[in-house]
Amino acid sequence: MKPRDSAFHEAPMPLFGDADEAVPVVMPAGRLPSYIADHRKRLRARFMEGGAQALPDYEMLELVLFRAIPRQDVKPLAHRLIEVFGDFGRVVSAPPARLMEVTGVGEAVVQELKIVEAAAQRLARAKVLHRPVLSSWAALLEYCHTAMAHRETEQFRVLYLDRRNILIADEEQARGTVDHVPVYPREVVKRALEVNASALILVHNHPSGDPTPSPADLAMTEQIQTACEALGLVLHDHLIIGKSRELSFRAEGYL
Repeated sequence: MKPRDSAFHEAPMPLFGDADEAVPVVMPAGRLPSYIADHRKRLRARFMEGGAQALPDYEMLELVLFRAIPRQDVKPLAHRLIEVFGDFGRVVSAPPARLMEVTGVGEAVVQELKIVEAAAQRLARAKVLHRPVLSSWAALLEYCHTAMAHRETEQFRVLYLDRRNILIADEEQARGTVDHVPVYPREVVKRALEVNASALILVHNHPSGDPTPSPADLAMTEQIQTACEALGLVLHDHLIIGKSRELSFRAEGYL
């Protein structure tokens, strides 16, 4: 049976051999082994002194896991999550069902990770909501990367702007697979009229990490641009978000 992070306060016993075969020792409630307590204290101090840049991804994960698993050494779980998903961002944004497949992950861990993800997205979104988007382009790109760069499946969203190019609505239109997301141009422009938008920006991610547009991306963008022109709407851009960079249709000459 897969161990979960709820009922017991456990600390692993150092054993010879494969660490995966180690049998945890149940600690009395309220007590924390000194080596774990000291490690947590040092890690928190390093974070406060040097910030996130002073810590590798697995140690940042440890800080998050401290709250979810208060009486257990969480370093092995942090390493395991990084091995499965690749980096801190992909761990935090992984679907709950995928997270629960990892040995040692239970509801408390998933909850803490999703809180971190939501907080990051809300903070990034606050920098662009109700502000002129075209003059806050760097903040917009940061928000899009925070919200979409580490997803395992494609997501298509539309940013709706008013006449002053202020963001008035940010809506997810569709979710898809690892390399495809269904998009309906008619629904995109219909929603623009419903929210009284004058312009829009299309955004979707490529889980592969490569933001190069596919033929389907180009065809879909052309269809939406045609529909926008017919209704007097402005399509400012279509952004494809990769893992470490983005591609702008406008900058690349596709629009």
